[in-house]
Amino acid sequence: MTARKLVSMLRRRGYTFSTNQQGVSAVEFALLLPLMLMMYFGSIEVTDAVSADRQVALVATTVADITAQYQTVTTGDVANILAAASAVLAPFSAANAKVTLSSVVIDANLNATVDWSRATANGTPRAQGSSVTSAIPAALRVANTSMIWGEATYAYKPLIGWVVTGTLNLSNQMFMRPRLAKCVQYTGVSTLCP
Repeated sequence: MTARKLVSMLRRRGYTFSTNQQGVSAVEFALLLPLMLMMYFGSIEVTDAVSADRQVALVATTVADITAQYQTVTTGDVANILAAASAVLAPFSAANAKVTLSSVVIDANLNATVDWSRATANGTPRAQGSSVTSAIPAALRVANTSMIWGEATYAYKPLIGWVVTGTLNLSNQMFMRPRLAKCVQYTGVSTLCP
């Protein structure tokens, strides 16, 4: 075979190969499949994380709102309010959540002090009598008032993307003024509430 025939034959085969459309769709699909799967499962993960974050905000709001409607709470009342947090958090596991409920009294000098605080079994209540002035937004520190402080945190572990992101610590807090009294007293515990 001469060089001319060889070049001519290679040109024909190259042209035939370049114009052949068989299998192009399969190759394109194989290249795009990982990207499509990543986008699909990623959208599921993002949606689930946003839902968990919304539930955490709802938990903080709910415990503060319910407590703010009392004049006096007992140990049973607080236990029921904190138990309601796990119902609000559903369908997410309450085992990954920490909920803290506190009553804060603000004196004439705008110093905020914890009157009482309780938390779920895996949470940590704030120390009674501790200063929390820096944790309370300045706009909410009104002299001679009190507020109920609901805090919720949730350790969210994505089902698929946890290798990339790890556990996400979601948190939220809510401050509410008592509605029926100057402050919400905890029977046998309150010391700062007049």
